[in-house]
Amino acid sequence: MRGNNYDTICRMIIEPILISLKTASVAIIFTFVIGTSLAYMVCRSKNEQARAVFDAVLTLPLVLPPTVAGFFLLYIFGVRRPLGILLAEIGVKLVFNWQATVLAAVVIALPLMYRSARAAFEQVDPIYLEAARTIGLSERKIAARLLIPLSAPGLTSGAILSFSRGLGEFGATIMIAGNIAGVSRTMPLAIYSAVAGGREEEAYGYVIILVLVSFLFVWSLNIFTDAHWGKYRLRTRR
Repeated sequence: MRGNNYDTICRMIIEPILISLKTASVAIIFTFVIGTSLAYMVCRSKNEQARAVFDAVLTLPLVLPPTVAGFFLLYIFGVRRPLGILLAEIGVKLVFNWQATVLAAVVIALPLMYRSARAAFEQVDPIYLEAARTIGLSERKIAARLLIPLSAPGLTSGAILSFSRGLGEFGATIMIAGNIAGVSRTMPLAIYSAVAGGREEEAYGYVIILVLVSFLFVWSLNIFTDAHWGKYRLRTRR
């Protein structure tokens, strides 16, 4: 009996940690690819009005309360909405499951990745890009061999911020994914549930773990980025 209780307690503690790490890890892949691609498209656009509108739309989740973003996601992908019904017919459900936690993390963290990537691209001296064009390199090769390597520190910083934001997402997650134990209960939701249930010691444990995981991830990536960027600058000087 004691063994069963111990296993249950361990599962209750470990599951939110694993769900949070899994959600943030998968979300950062989509966030990085989408955010970087959108930033590249906006930087290449010559239409100032379109760029301003596009930039405002992509920044909205950053300034709106996360619950508002979660409400819109629920309104769009709800099982009673046209898109939700269409997705259900092909066997895809994006509400009140683990996939919904990833969707919420991507939407909330995307503005951070987009703005970091755009700032990194805009800081690259256009003289280098023009020189690459004069020797006949295609835009794809310029982006792969020149623009992205020169923007690496900014892109990495955006990825770090996006991962941390996805790891700590609460408002949009509880709206579209719910607070289902073992399914969509991430660490922030577990903290909320523990406090609501009067289990403050459990909440303290989750808080400490969340802070330590975030710190170690940011710290290790910063060390890797500094080392990588130092080697790249040394190589370019030669």
